[in-house]
Amino acid sequence: QVQLAESGGGLVQAGGSLRLSCAASARALSRYIIGWFRQAPGKEREFVGAVDWNSGTTDYLDSVKGRFFISRDNIKNVENMRMTSLKPEDTAVYYCAAAVGILNYRSPDDYDSWGQGTQVTVSS
Repeated sequence: QVQLAESGGGLVQAGGSLRLSCAASARALSRYIIGWFRQAPGKEREFVGAVDWNSGTTDYLDSVKGRFFISRDNIKNVENMRMTSLKPEDTAVYYCAAAVGILNYRSPDDYDSWGQGTQVTVSS
């Protein structure tokens, strides 16, 4: 397992932007998939996006495509997710997660390392 720590959440008005960061403790992440999930009150944890650390390939939830952008810093072992054009429905606790050898990177059940979460609140 790898230790993960998110940062960068906060309160923003609709249409605004935030950048979330996920710092990983592993010495090398080349075998990992790093994913972002979110959970709003009363709802299940939802896939937001993920990156294959080795290839840099990304994928996103349809509702955030073109608004959220994941990038990775190979030197610092930090994954960033830039969130733009934020909407009130993006309000949730956001978690980063990591695992090796994932079959379904959109399923939270396939991840074995999780950060503590960071709150994102978008006001209308």
